[in-house]
Amino acid sequence: MNKGTLFIVPTPIGNLEDITLRAIRILQESDVIVCEDTRQTLKLLSHLKISKQLISFYTQNQLKRIPQIISALENGKNISLVSDCGTPAISDPGYYLVKEALSHGINVIPLPGPCALVTGLVGSGLPTDSFIFLGFLRKKTGKMKKELIQAAQTEKTIIFYESPHRIIKTIEVCKEVFGENTNIVLARELTKKFEEFIRGSIGEVINEMKTREIKGEFVIIISQNSKNIDSTEEEEFV
Repeated sequence: MNKGTLFIVPTPIGNLEDITLRAIRILQESDVIVCEDTRQTLKLLSHLKISKQLISFYTQNQLKRIPQIISALENGKNISLVSDCGTPAISDPGYYLVKEALSHGINVIPLPGPCALVTGLVGSGLPTDSFIFLGFLRKKTGKMKKELIQAAQTEKTIIFYESPHRIIKTIEVCKEVFGENTNIVLARELTKKFEEFIRGSIGEVINEMKTREIKGEFVIIISQNSKNIDSTEEEEFV
């Protein structure tokens, strides 16, 4: 029996028009769709008029699910991996499934498509020739600051994700590390009705955010200048 194929299928990050024709076809032809939240994926599939078996796959159940998914692939099932939005395996456990599939000799085919970090970067107006992506930063202030200091040493544009309830605290830490005059862009609600790019110096953006009600997930882009970096030695952070 021939093994199945694992397809990595990006889904819209907000605007449902952003799914590709190829992605729709692959979802239609797959035997199973592996997704983060079955309720979220059902909304998309309902919009596309697609009905398929769904298997939930997220951080808390990945150790249990991976052997089941690999077994199905080895038995000839074609499986699509999707996340709640955007490209799977970016800041989610899809990476582990892809790695395991490859180790079992299973064909993995990635599709191009929506990705919040790239969308935010190209619309930011900040340098795009060389960048580093940090995913979601650590929650504790000291560890967050250490991550940013390490990223700063690369002297590349820095990109990461943040939730609305932590955004002000995070940019305040950025101010400590990079200085208040460093350029920053907050990309909010990308591709959705209230999409917004908040641009300026870190100091200006902090002041702006403190005057408004904060909603939506954020992509944060920083164009750093090494001379502004806090040079405190890493050993101070635990």
